[in-house]
Amino acid sequence: MKNNPIVVLASARCPSDTQAFAQTVLAHTPHDVVNLLHANVHPYRYDGAYPPDDTFMTIVQQLHQYPAIVLATPVYWYAMSGLLKTFFDRLTDLVTVAKPQGRLLRGKHLFLLAVGAEAELPPGFETPFSSTAAYFSMSFGGSLYHSPKNPARPTAQAFVQQQFTERLAAACQVS
Repeated sequence: MKNNPIVVLASARCPSDTQAFAQTVLAHTPHDVVNLLHANVHPYRYDGAYPPDDTFMTIVQQLHQYPAIVLATPVYWYAMSGLLKTFFDRLTDLVTVAKPQGRLLRGKHLFLLAVGAEAELPPGFETPFSSTAAYFSMSFGGSLYHSPKNPARPTAQAFVQQQFTERLAAACQVS
């Protein structure tokens, strides 16, 4: 098991504001990145028959190697990006056709980075993340939101980011 977090980047463009925010927040935190824009995660299928180029399970196997997972998404229409929603829908595979892989998420830590145009994170935005973490017996370490419409004082923003990275660092302490 590695002792650093992995970031699952879910922006529809590259480079992106979400990517820049993640790089800023994690500038002093060693981390690895999976960019869903460059992955082939096909939409969920009830029959579990995915094309050979589907990379969802490969990404899940990568996630198993890290104590903390940071999901980084822009806020599109008051919700997570389509790329991340497709990834979330595929988590269904981990409670149906690939249960052993799903069980390996138990005990991991899930964090959220979000970037949006509104001054505040939309109400209820964290719910799918915190509830999914609970469902898989993961801890939800919280979220950090950035918006150009919320010009927080630099000292206050730095403090909030520091708290976030400290929680992330604590989650990565492998015993």
